[in-house]
Parts: sequence; C-alpha cells; structure tokens
Amino acid sequence: MILTGCVAFARHVGPTRVEAELLPQCWEQINHKYPERRLLVAESCGALAPYLPKEIRSSLVLSMLQQMLMEDKADLVREAVIKSLGIIMGYIDDPDKYQQGFELLLSALGDPSERVVSATHQVFLPAYAAWTTELGNLQSHLIPTLLNKIEKLLREGEHGLDEHKLHTCLSALQSLIPPLFALVLQNAPFSSKAKLHGDVPQIEVTRFPRPMSPLQDVSTIIGSREQLALLLQLYDYQLEHAGTTGWESLLWVVNQLLPQLIEIVGKINVASTACVHEFSRFFWRLCRTFGKIFTNTKVKPQFQEILRLSEENIDSSAGNGVLTKATVPIYATGVLTCYIQEEDRKLLIGFLEDVMTLLSLSHAPLDSLKAAFVELGANPAYHELLLTVLWYGVVHTSALVRCTAARMFELLVKGVNETLVAQRVVPALITLSSDPEISVRIATIPAFGTIMETVIQRELLERVKMQLASFLEDPQYQDQYSLHTEIIKTFGRVGPNAEPRFRDEFVIPHLHKLALVNNLQIVDSKRLDIATHLFEAYSALSCCFISEDLMVNHFLPGLRCLRIDMEHLSPEHEVILTSMIKECEQKIENKTVQEPQGSMSIAASLVSEDAKTKFLNKMGQLTTSGAMLATVFQRKK
Repeated sequence: MILTGCVAFARHVGPTRVEAELLPQCWEQINHKYPERRLLVAESCGALAPYLPKEIRSSLVLSMLQQMLMEDKADLVREAVIKSLGIIMGYIDDPDKYQQGFELLLSALGDPSERVVSATHQVFLPAYAAWTTELGNLQSHLIPTLLNKIEKLLREGEHGLDEHKLHTCLSALQSLIPPLFALVLQNAPFSSKAKLHGDVPQIEVTRFPRPMSPLQDVSTIIGSREQLALLLQLYDYQLEHAGTTGWESLLWVVNQLLPQLIEIVGKINVASTACVHEFSRFFWRLCRTFGKIFTNTKVKPQFQEILRLSEENIDSSAGNGVLTKATVPIYATGVLTCYIQEEDRKLLIGFLEDVMTLLSLSHAPLDSLKAAFVELGANPAYHELLLTVLWYGVVHTSALVRCTAARMFELLVKGVNETLVAQRVVPALITLSSDPEISVRIATIPAFGTIMETVIQRELLERVKMQLASFLEDPQYQDQYSLHTEIIKTFGRVGPNAEPRFRDEFVIPHLHKLALVNNLQIVDSKRLDIATHLFEAYSALSCCFISEDLMVNHFLPGLRCLRIDMEHLSPEHEVILTSMIKECEQKIENKTVQEPQGSMSIAASLVSEDAKTKFLNKMGQLTTSGAMLATVFQRKK
C-alpha cells in the first residue's frame, strides 16, 4: 500500500519533486534497525525508478542498491535489492555504468543466500543481458569474461577446484543461452524478411528447455510467440539450405564459443561428478535451445573431430588421451541425449561401445566411461541402453573389453531395478564368470558382491552365492592370488551391509579359510598383501553382530591366523589384532559365565549388555568402512 501511494504521488508530481521530497525518505532509512523498513527502501528504489531523473537513477539509486546488496544482513532485503536492480537495468542508458552492473551481477551470483541467487537468475541477469545485448557487449564482453573466469578457476584449481565459484559462473552462462539465441535470430540474414502475415506454424511444446523464469523465455526476449515461430522457421531453413556465410552472430557461436567450451571441458576433473553433471546440463540446454540441425551440423562434428574414435588411434596416446577426459561423459550425456529418436539412441550406443573398446585395448583408465555411466544411470530411461552397451562388451572378442564390461556392471547394479538385474545383469555376469580368460572371471567379483549387498530376491542371491562358492572352492582357483585378493576386498566392502545369513554362513567361514591358507604362503609380498586386505575385511565385519558359535568357530580363529601373518610382516597391525582378539574373547567369557545360572539374573544380563555395548561402541568408533578403518589404525602407528 505504501509503495502504491508513493508511485501515485510520483506520477502526479514529476521527477524533480520525487528526487527532492521522496528519495531522501528512502536514503535516510537505508540502515534502519527494522528489516521491514529496509525492505521498503529496496523495493521503492525499483518502483520509483521510472519517475526519477535518469542521471539520479544511474548514480544515487544505483549506489543505494549497491550498498544494500553488499552490507544488508537480511536475505529478504537483498532479494528485493536484486529485483529492483533488474528494473533499474531496464532504464539505465549510460554505457559507463555497464562495468558497475557487471560487478553487481557477480556479487549477486555469489551471494550466500539461495533466494538472492535465484532472484538474480530470474530477474537481474535477464535484464542485464538485455541491456548488454543493446550495447553490443553480449558476445564481445559478457560471455567471454565468464568463460575466462571458468578457465582461470580450472587453471588455479589443479590442487583443489572451487566448485562453488565454478557453479556460479557456469549457471550464469546457462542463463545467458536464451538471450544469446535471441541475438543470433535477430541478427540473422533473414531477420528483415521476418514479417508476420497469415498463419504461422505452432512452436512444438518441447522445442525449448523449460525457462527458469518468464524473462528467460526466448519468446519474451524476441517479443512474441508468433514472431519467434516465424524466425525459427526461417532459422531452420537457413541452416539446412542457405548456410551461414555473413551470419556473424552465429559464426561467433560456432567458431569461438564452442571451441572454447570444448577445450574447457577437456580440463575439468572427470572424477568430479558435480562438475560433469553441471557441464552436461549446460551443453544439453545449449543444444536444445539452438535446435536439432545446429546440434547435428555444428556441435557434434566439433566433438567428433576431437574425440577421433578409430582403432588406428589405439597406440598413439596423443589421439587417445582425450578419451580419458571429461569430454567423453559430457559429449555422451550433454549432447548425444538431447534428442531421443532411434538414430540418436544408436549414435549414443555406438559412441559408448567405441569408448569402452578403445579404453580397454589401450589399457587406459576407465574413469571417463564410468562418469558417463553414472550420469546416464541416474535416469532409469537409459538403463536398457547401458545394458545393451555392456552386452556388446560381454560378447567382444578381446578379453580386455570383456574385463571392462564385467567391471562396469558393478556401477549399474545399485540403480537398476531387480527385474533387470535378474534378466540382464546376472546372466551376463554368469557368462563372463565362465570366460576362458581368468582375468575376466576375476573382474566379475565386485559386481557379484554388489548384488549380494543390494538385491533381496532369494533365488537371485542363491545364484550369486553359488557362483562365488565355485570361485572359492574349485581346485583350479586355489593358487589364484589375484582372485583371492578381489574376493577379500569385496567381502570387506559388502559384508557389513549384506544379508546376515549370507554373512554368517558364507563370508565369515570363507575368510577364515583364506586366512588359514595365507599362513602357508611362502612369498612374503603376496602374504602381506592378502593379510592387509584380510585385516580391512575383519575390521569392517567386527562392527556386525556375530553369534557366539560363529565367533568361536570362525571369527576368532581367522583373527588368530591373521595375527600370525602380521607378527612376521607388520608388527603395528599385530598390536591392533591382539586387542581385537582380547575384545572378542572377553565377550565370549562374559556369555559363558552367565550360562550355568539357568535363569539369568538382571544384573548378569546388564553386565553382558554392558560388555556388548562397550565392544560395539569401541568398534563403532572406528566406522564401518574398511578403507576408513585402515586410516584410523595407521594413525596409531
């Protein structure tokens, strides 16, 4: 109500009196102790903007808003400041204020409050982008500056990337895709011919990604949905038939923006899921906004040129290094998933198959392929497609590719529904587990372990258990050191979360056997390696509830065997094992003392509970994961 009154007054008395009589009221309350007053000041700066002298708008009012954005503690006030800045940007016509606007934009994007950042994307950034376009700075300054900031972050971030700052710059670039596309349309060779008369075809509902706010809708920027529909028709025709000669704004996107983006993508850490996801969404929005013809004729060829997938490249590390980079998952998930017709799916499947083959044959790390699988696997719509890619690996002639397929199944098991696990994953793994090459058989173990940890279908668990049992009990594997290592690592990882019956009847007894066998190992390096993995597995399992029978017959004897190894090879581990064994023996003694009494007294049960709690607490403090435990123990050296 107050604002409505102020606006009515301003309309009536004109700019000079607004400046003389109303503006001082605002200025004086900029640091008021009540946030509601400061909120009113922030909102009035925007509401009164149209009724103020233009030189005051771009000096005093802009300074007031800047001060409040930098200094005000209340999120609500800063959010109102952002909305008013959006309005001010619509009125400022002093090019000297462009840089100040840019600095305000960066501050707003880096604000700690989610509300402020959201308002920046919805209101301030689109308004600033419109002014930037008017000044001719969108392609010459705003986008290149943000790109350079990203490049600088990546250069400085070799020892630790500031992912928040990267997100800030990249999300700003993403919000600039609609104004960039509008600029390309409005400066196209056909823009003068785009006169509305007669019927215009409807724009497909899915033609553009959903805008973050109405101000980021391409039709809002262009002026109307009809005008946009007409321009799109001419745009597609031009790209397909007339070419891009003389179309400067589009050539800038093709020859400067895309190459720089692709170069940046090659520098990000493929292991950072968040970065891969963000860049992938960015490319997806870019491709969907610029359309299918542009994606197929301008974006894909540039990636394909860099990724050069051909079997001749296998030995030349130069042509192949790029396959281990984030370029692979971002191309697969950001560009190849934009359109989902049959030919698009085929292209994606073919690309992933080629990457899997080339990485395997050149013994390269699989991180880039894993990153693509993780990003695509988050969407159940791609599970069938990923299983198709892996089946290609299962039946491949090279054992190296079959090994990779076996390893990749582990990533899919957790996200895929049980029906697919039963119908597609387990049969593929069982095929691989009888592979002529031992390395392929070993590579299936982590995936089998993950199934034991995540699936609840009894029949499925039995099939997997039988397979693991054949690895452990078949005489042909008794000297397979690398197979035993893989099984012990898998037991340590999945044991604590697996079904208790599987853990009690299978995992713990088999660890005991492996510990016994390791006592007889003559090669010290192998013996220590297996003992270290056993130590991690036992540490992880010691946090689980273990029955007295199991403790006496398998768990304790296994620990004692392990202690024998460590006495010879690693005294610091031996100290920890001795205390673990004491804890377990104490636990059994406490139980045995209580047995003869027939009906156990409450006091005795409390003693037993107390011992159990102590034991579990002590083990619980060590945290469950084997890897974590190892580091806890190392600190005690």
